[in-house]
Amino acid sequence: MNKIIKKISQAVQVLLLAPIKLPGKALNIIKYVAVGLGILEAVTSEESDEVEEEQ
Repeated sequence: MNKIIKKISQAVQVLLLAPIKLPGKALNIIKYVAVGLGILEAVTSEESDEVEEEQ
């Protein structure tokens, strides 16, 4: 799950940094998706750290 989130997050970051013209609404949606993926990535990494500490 963590790998999938990281790959999608990297793809979204490439879209945001690419020198292409996107409509305003599409750009805003991509920004929100990037923020959501960042939050998911942080939460899942914290959970995996806790699991590793317990073992």
